[in-house]
Amino acid sequence: MTRIRIRQRYRISQGDIFREIEYIEYVAEKKGIIEVSRIVFPLVIVLTQDCDLEGDHKFRWGRESKSQDKLLISVLVAPLYNAEQVYLGEHLSNLDMKMEFINPKKSPGEFLRKNERPRYHYLTFPSSHPLVDCIVDFKHYFSVNVQYLRHISRNNFVCRLAELDREDLSQRFASYLSRIGLPDQSISKPAPSPV
Repeated sequence: MTRIRIRQRYRISQGDIFREIEYIEYVAEKKGIIEVSRIVFPLVIVLTQDCDLEGDHKFRWGRESKSQDKLLISVLVAPLYNAEQVYLGEHLSNLDMKMEFINPKKSPGEFLRKNERPRYHYLTFPSSHPLVDCIVDFKHYFSVNVQYLRHISRNNFVCRLAELDREDLSQRFASYLSRIGLPDQSISKPAPSPV
């Protein structure tokens, strides 16, 4: 079970969960008309390291430093998807995307629930909190402007993971990002040339 904190502190922290976060997919201009495509994610979790968030907070709203080297341009977040929808492959259906079906009663689903699939992180919330089981898909991480997140945080903050749970999430995210891509073994290799 994931441990959470309901009360928000003054600053944005690693492991914070926010609702209704906008992601700007693209901005295009044609004949003087500007088109902005945005995706609103129902829930996201902050992945940026807490020491960086604290340094940014002290620079922006404190008087600790005259140097701007602690300033963050954006915060890394990842969407939290409803676990049932992920198993069905329907968590991105409102974007007209069909994802992989993961059978929750067989190995792939059990591995996911036990956090043994590197791409995903499974979160179960206490019954006292109104969140269903969620899955973080590390492949879908994106950045959000720091000032935007701070501006909407009062109304959109949901909860925060306890320190041990956020460290587990952070380690798993770092591990996923540092993986080494291996060549696809199913692609046939050309026969060696005769010597």
